[in-house]
Amino acid sequence: METPIARVRGLGSARSGAHHWWLERLTSISTLVLFVWLLMSLLRLPSLDHQAVTTWLASPVAAVPMLLLIVSTFWHLKLGLQVVIEDYVHEDGWKLFSITLLNFLTIAGGALAFFSVLKIAFGGDVTNG
Repeated sequence: METPIARVRGLGSARSGAHHWWLERLTSISTLVLFVWLLMSLLRLPSLDHQAVTTWLASPVAAVPMLLLIVSTFWHLKLGLQVVIEDYVHEDGWKLFSITLLNFLTIAGGALAFFSVLKIAFGGDVTNG
């Protein structure tokens, strides 16, 4: 016969919560640093018209940090919203559905943004889609 403490041993924040917490902190720091880079880079451009921004983004020096910003932002978004879902959605079925939907939408949004930057960086025709 199993005691209540035996059923919960190894579960809870001590098992995976610390890792999740650290990932949230690291992605928030990387996102902040990369957003400051983006803001400073955009302020240094001669103008913010379409041609100037796409020319700037076609450079690897701009495209690589932008791709890192996309990954960091969407990863941080996923981690934060997952905590909200785990805290406030109590029914297991809805929790699983919500987290699955969150994962799908996060990957889809990140992939769209990632592809858009790659299309500009590799010289795709951005005016005609």
